[in-house]
Amino acid sequence: MITPALSSRARYAVLFAAVGGLVFDGVELGLMPVASLSVSMDLMGAGYTTTLGGDWFARFTAALMLGAACGGIFLGSLGDRVGRTRALGISILFYSVFAGIGALVRTQEQMLILRFLVGLGVGGVWPNAVALAAECWPDKSRPVIAGLMGAALNGGILLLSQVARVWHITPEHWRWVFWLATAPAVLGVWILLGLPESPLWLASRSWAKPGVGGVGSTQVPAREASLRPLRILFQPPLLRITLAGILIGSIPMVGAWAASKWMIPWADKVGGASAAGYKAVTQGWWACGAVLGSFLGAQVATWLGRRRAYAWISAGATVITLVLFQGTAPLRPGFLAVVFAQGFVATLFFGWLPLYLPELIPTHVRAAGSGIAYNVGRFATAVGVMGAGALFTAVGGSYPRVGAVCGLIYILGILAIWIAPETGRDSLEQA
Repeated sequence: MITPALSSRARYAVLFAAVGGLVFDGVELGLMPVASLSVSMDLMGAGYTTTLGGDWFARFTAALMLGAACGGIFLGSLGDRVGRTRALGISILFYSVFAGIGALVRTQEQMLILRFLVGLGVGGVWPNAVALAAECWPDKSRPVIAGLMGAALNGGILLLSQVARVWHITPEHWRWVFWLATAPAVLGVWILLGLPESPLWLASRSWAKPGVGGVGSTQVPAREASLRPLRILFQPPLLRITLAGILIGSIPMVGAWAASKWMIPWADKVGGASAAGYKAVTQGWWACGAVLGSFLGAQVATWLGRRRAYAWISAGATVITLVLFQGTAPLRPGFLAVVFAQGFVATLFFGWLPLYLPELIPTHVRAAGSGIAYNVGRFATAVGVMGAGALFTAVGGSYPRVGAVCGLIYILGILAIWIAPETGRDSLEQA
């Protein structure tokens, strides 16, 4: 299938929109780790305890992950039906509007519902942004584009951490950050009104060819295929590939949220009122490492091969997460350096995934397939985070214990990657 290329100006517009959507995605992902305890202290008043604060942090995170899982699947499917740009714009508007409403809440339960609704948009951005950028740029550029996609998400977390270092988020002043989170709505409107569509997606509307790298060869009218992407993905010949994608997408997601993110409330607790900005400093150091790691993850996959790179990243993430939670602690010398290193190693996955998943899934179901592979992991993450919350209570509110135990999830990646195909030579034009 030969498709016309976009102009250079149009390609850069697509890249700007995709990166921008993911940057603000990262802002939403980083918001509650730095704001959760302050929100809970204010809304719960005299009923607040350290253990309840950690428990509500787990609930807010689980609600966001459940929403992101649903949004990634259904808004990813929407991208295959109506186009990448429309679904991307809708997703950004979703998380912007519902994040802003968070500034008006009066109870924990109201915030919990809104975090789920924000998650719908957060989940929808990733598959559509990644599919759109991957399809609009030539194959030789995809490692760099994939790196930018991964770095953008963590760049948003870094951006928020720097804002929170200047304007502290406290129990008395936290609503402002939710008002700030409405700003991406402008980007969403611009995408809906003026961004070009993926030429590969437009071409796939005529005829679609299921299969990846030679798997499957039955031709299906693209209009019919676009109406049933989930059915196509969960039956032969794509079933095995879909399940492999879900597994390798789930492990780093569970590790990031059920393990790594406990460092932020841990730093908040230890820093206390005397160091109100320390949680933002901790998140900033982690995000600096994460921006570098997620950008270089695609390069590492190119150098070592897709599967070997994933296995080595899994091993490294296991070791550095244990060192973080068992070998150091907030305010100790060297803590922030280890936080940086953990952010770097554990987010190599998130540069690897934007390169690998589009290669794994054919064009006519690429957004839905990538969304499922990346976001079903968020269902697992929601379960994992709630389990981590229960574990947190069971171990007496010990952040280092819960972080270390949950970090062992990365060990599974060393084995799981070998059931997935090597895809490095695939061209998206042929998929």
